[in-house]
Parts: sequence; C-alpha cells; structure tokens
Amino acid sequence: MSAAFRKIMTQQEFFDWAETQDARYEFDGFQPIAMTGGTLGHSSLIRNINFQLMSRLRGKTCEPLGPDAGVATMGDTVRYPDAVVTCTEFNARDRLVPNPVIVVEVVSPSSVRMDRITRLREYQAVPTILRYVIVEPDAMAVTVLSRDHAGEAFWAAGLTEDDTLHLPEVGIEIPVTAIYEGIALNETRTPGA
Repeated sequence: MSAAFRKIMTQQEFFDWAETQDARYEFDGFQPIAMTGGTLGHSSLIRNINFQLMSRLRGKTCEPLGPDAGVATMGDTVRYPDAVVTCTEFNARDRLVPNPVIVVEVVSPSSVRMDRITRLREYQAVPTILRYVIVEPDAMAVTVLSRDHAGEAFWAAGLTEDDTLHLPEVGIEIPVTAIYEGIALNETRTPGA
C-alpha cells in the first residue's frame, strides 16, 4: 500500500495501537516508526546514565525516567529518549512525561542523523527542555546542548573523560567517567571482568 493512501494516526490512536505490538515504536506525528534494537554497549550506557541520575536525584524533587517514558515534541510527535528528567508530579498511568527538563540520547549508527538533527529540533521546540545530552557509544565523549539565557536556542559544549556533566537545572553533577564506568569501548567485554 502506498504511503499516500495510509490513514494518518492521531497520538491517541498510536498509543492504543502501540500497546498491542511486540516491538517498540516512536510516533512521528503521522505514523509509527520502528525503533531498532541497540548493541550491548548501548544498553550498558543507558543503564549507567539512568543509575547515575537515579542515585544523584534520590530524595530530590526531580525524577529520572528510563527509555519507556514518552516525550511529546513538535505537534503530536512522541519520542522515547534513553533518559529523561522531570520535576513535575505525574500519574503513573500517564504516557507522556510532563514538563521534561533534561533528555539524554545515546547515539547509535542508525540514529546519528535523527539524534543530531531531527531530535535536536524537536527537543529545542519544547520550552521546558533546558538540556539535551548526546552520549557517544565508541569514545568518552558527550555533547551537551543547553538552553541560552533567552530560552530560545541551544548552545553546545563538548565533554571528554576529564570533564563533569553539570546539570544545574536539577542540582547534580555526573563525572563523564561515571557514565562510561565498566564499559570497554570498542572491545569485547567479559562479564565480571
């Protein structure tokens, strides 16, 4: 069937449909987009990021959520960042994170363009997102995009292994080395080693 003849979904139709699927999808505002599986290194980075956020935000008013938490961006688009932080109360049955403050994406070969261009534009369109963090999987390198003082555009800073990720919006800091802890970059990893 031609794409021109497909029915355009609403966001609610997408959520209802996605609940019946075995695979994971994002919503581009019109139709579901399949999310590909990642590598074990990618999964380890996501685990480390969420652990660092959880342990540092424990007892504070902001809460980190993992890769199953949806973020509404432009129009009806729904993205599922690898990590997201909100400082707004929410109902456990909600499908979208209210007022996301920080979003984190771990780059994969299939998502480089999406993470650096499409998601950047989409996250920048959400006024509550003050920081967008892009984590590289093959080197200790993190790009931090922070909202400017006018609240309109993002400015970028690059971090490496000697740096610390400052997240003043939620009152925490994470050493870049903590994000990559236990991850052998571009190498085979032996469990427990």
